[in-house]
Amino acid sequence: MTDSTDLVPAGSFCARLIAACPGPWDAYTRHPFVAGMADGSLPQPAFRHYLAQDYLFLIHFARAYALAASKADTLEDMRYASGTLAALVDTEMKLHVQYCAGWGLTEADMAAVPEDPACVAYTRYVLDRGHAGDLLDLYAALAPCVVGYGVIGARLAADPATRRGDGNPYEAWIAAYSGEDYRAVVRNSVAQVERLAAARGGDSRFDGLARIFRQATDLEVGFWQMGLDALRN
Repeated sequence: MTDSTDLVPAGSFCARLIAACPGPWDAYTRHPFVAGMADGSLPQPAFRHYLAQDYLFLIHFARAYALAASKADTLEDMRYASGTLAALVDTEMKLHVQYCAGWGLTEADMAAVPEDPACVAYTRYVLDRGHAGDLLDLYAALAPCVVGYGVIGARLAADPATRRGDGNPYEAWIAAYSGEDYRAVVRNSVAQVERLAAARGGDSRFDGLARIFRQATDLEVGFWQMGLDALRN
């Protein structure tokens, strides 16, 4: 938490979830894939594989927020979920496609890529938790992605060892996830989890929610590893 206390305030429900799985969280946010982006050494084919799978991931992520809207029992929660869904479909997907074009990937290319088992495992787990549980269960499964990318971006941007300039092909990715626009997304997500935890008995259900958060974090580790494993195939 030392690199992101402004994103995930100490004592917040998200901070407690992170603290409950220090090993998986560290494996996720400091994965060799992430380290390779920081110093520019990540093999570019691994990153291209990740980008194509992330396109598919975002589609399922949008479905998860559609599910969140249907699970909401207040207009405030419905607006938050539907607003996030619209941002994913109307903005984030377009930005992702534009960014991937610089890596030689068209939207048609990415739409035609077979879904990697790591992507299937992660996205279906999130949707399963949403269908089987309530809104707080779903957001506990969504949080590692939303919050973790902000934590990673903030750390890499603040680290003087991170390689800068044209020598690092991943600098734009780091800039996107450390920028103020994404930081605002993270803060809003943390605040939403906090509200839901207060309204839906988060303290009394903490152990179960922590298990969901930990499993989703483990699946994030697998998503990074997927990119590296693609080099062997």
